[in-house]
Amino acid sequence: MRAVLHHTDGTPFRDLNHNGTMEPYEDPRLPVEERVEDLLSRMTLEEKAAQMLHGRMLPGDQGPFPSNAHLITEHGLTAFGMMAVPDARTMAEWNNHVQDLAAASRLGIPVTLASDPRHGFVSNPATAFTGGGFSTGPEPIGLAATDDAALVEEYAALIGRELRAVGIRIAIHPMADLATEPRWSRISGTFGEDPERASRIIAAYIRGLQGESVGPHSVACMTKHFPGGGPQHKGEDSHFAAGRRLVYPGGALDQHLRPFEAAFEAGTAQIMPAYAIPSGSGLAEVGANFNHDVITGLLRGRYGFDGVVCTDFNAITGMDVPGIVSLPPRHWGVEELSVPEQVAMTLHAGADQLGGETDPELILGVVRSGAVTEARLDESVRRILRDKFRLGLFDDPYVDADAAVELVGTPEGRELGRRVQTRSLVRLAGGPLAGGRIYVEGVDAEVAARYGTVVERPEDADVAVLRLATPYEKREGLLEQAFHSGSLEFEPAEAARVAALADAVPTAVVAQLERPAVLTPLAPHAALLVGEFGAADDVVLDAVFGRAPLTGSLPFDLPRSDAAVDAAREDVPFDTADPLFRFGHPTAPVRAVVTSRTRGPDGPGRRARRSRSPSAWPRRPSPAGPASGCP
Repeated sequence: MRAVLHHTDGTPFRDLNHNGTMEPYEDPRLPVEERVEDLLSRMTLEEKAAQMLHGRMLPGDQGPFPSNAHLITEHGLTAFGMMAVPDARTMAEWNNHVQDLAAASRLGIPVTLASDPRHGFVSNPATAFTGGGFSTGPEPIGLAATDDAALVEEYAALIGRELRAVGIRIAIHPMADLATEPRWSRISGTFGEDPERASRIIAAYIRGLQGESVGPHSVACMTKHFPGGGPQHKGEDSHFAAGRRLVYPGGALDQHLRPFEAAFEAGTAQIMPAYAIPSGSGLAEVGANFNHDVITGLLRGRYGFDGVVCTDFNAITGMDVPGIVSLPPRHWGVEELSVPEQVAMTLHAGADQLGGETDPELILGVVRSGAVTEARLDESVRRILRDKFRLGLFDDPYVDADAAVELVGTPEGRELGRRVQTRSLVRLAGGPLAGGRIYVEGVDAEVAARYGTVVERPEDADVAVLRLATPYEKREGLLEQAFHSGSLEFEPAEAARVAALADAVPTAVVAQLERPAVLTPLAPHAALLVGEFGAADDVVLDAVFGRAPLTGSLPFDLPRSDAAVDAAREDVPFDTADPLFRFGHPTAPVRAVVTSRTRGPDGPGRRARRSRSPSAWPRRPSPAGPASGCP
């Protein structure tokens, strides 16, 4: 299927419709729009409907989970979000396999493979993946902690090279959502709480993946979740009914639109709306996927966006894997409508693709009933085909599997990822530890042994290093367990245990800030307090023991208590009263070394130096909320 023919003038082309003649849509010399119109004129209604579905795919059958490759040959789908990817070669070979399947179809329309983030530490079956051998950096919130747009663009370009090498050409990221509700489980995927910093970083990220414009060199960005998924009611996530509403008690919708404005300026190719209802915003009270005010009025009207809009996945039919999991639809605000009515409403709202849906009859049915016209389908298919042409998929959708192995996870790429991890670490208080005998929790003992002698009991240690996960409330349900929501406070017994340990031996407390944890009971006891957003153990330990400077700055406020969070408005940046540490908390390198455990007159375990109280730690003013003139 990869044979290249030549026109009578010598121009090479792929004979996608197998007739031996170079049709306009096969002609690489013609403008994209001309090629799109020619192909669209040749498509049947069934072929158009298939283009408007964005399914899921695995690189080969995996136990009870089918690859879904049959959706190409049986239903004509050509867009898929990839799930588990074991390694670069497997993924590259799978891309070539599905491109062969697509090339055998009547018109040879190539497949576009997409993916949620794959270059971080968080693994959530609905939002992010690990594995595949990619060069690992911090979570997106850690990119914001570097506050270095040039570094982020450099790292995003690496992400793009690695994805492109294995055949993934659409990034179902970045998230332009503002982290204004500290309890929300998706904060690790955002670029923080500040609209200005988030805008700078998201623009750099998109430029890194796409370049200055979308072309064969690009991985196209599907920026999400318009008009901003940050102000979730009480922090509950919109994958579940409890999180069906975005709320705006502070009237701050425009704040949440600002990172999207930066994404538009950077040329994001695609947009994904939110599941949730923008309740109280002045927009229609239905989920953004179904919302004409959001997609046609705001996105296409106010902002003039003419790229692909793909709904968030399985909003209409849910997802069912027999014997494994059954997930309900996320059709918030339109639950009482029939499936055909929901489909028609989505298309009339202005969406182009139904994320997660795989049955063309969903679209064919509403056209045949007269609820949606074929001309309306043509509008969406034009946009979808345009991106395939811009990405160069019609001219060459294949990748070199051997080259993919060489390009993914190179020493240079891994080193860049580690450099970004290091730059993201935030010193909240205290200074580096000395070595000696080390007690560790949450750190690989073999890695820690490079920095001193690892002991099993804290009372035998000179120093201790504790890596602590952000607290959360455990929920019932297979998918719910992957979303860390609810309280940000440590259990009292755990907080007391850590404080007692830190009072007995100089201790570095390294808090994994996938959300803004409440560190109030721990901070006064730590000899060194560090915030991290995804980093390898040795990267963390280099910083703890003074081998690498701590230069990151907080991308959000750290609240003093759950009560302060509960009293704040979900949509307003920096609305939590009297935070323990403020956004942008300074983290200049500290040269002083915390002394190891000493034997003083009070016996072993007394520290020679103590951390200052929270009230004495340096702070910078917090940006004001919109009511007081936030920029």
